Amino acid sequence: MRDERAAPVEAAATGAERTRWTAAAAAALTIAAGLGVRAFGGGDVAKDAGVALYAVLVLWLVVLVAPRIRAVLAGVIAFALSAAVELFQLTRIPAQLAGHPLARLILGTTFHGPDLAWYAVGAAAGALLLAAVRRRG
Repeated sequence: MRDERAAPVEAAATGAERTRWTAAAAAALTIAAGLGVRAFGGGDVAKDAGVALYAVLVLWLVVLVAPRIRAVLAGVIAFALSAAVELFQLTRIPAQLAGHPLARLILGTTFHGPDLAWYAVGAAAGALLLAAVRRRG
């Protein structure tokens, strides 16, 4: 005989698992979009879009770790982490690590103040997208 109390726990686990799969897929798509924008785009528009997409990626990674997090909180955390990486560039440590391509992609090399605004745009857009996905699902 099946324990009726287990059903809500199983449903919650299934929901969290589904959210993690969605976040992983969205993160992969965001990486592809960011690399595509940088590879095929040009100038400031491509750079700024890449910066905003970085924050969107961070948001999806936050959701991957904490699938039940509220969209607004995920956006705030994504912005805070992205801004922290940008501010870390002031230490010049990321510039010293730039010889490694992955470190260069993740940490960048040079502080650029306007990037903070683009991180806010990306985090807000990601939070809105997360909220929309949750409403649909």
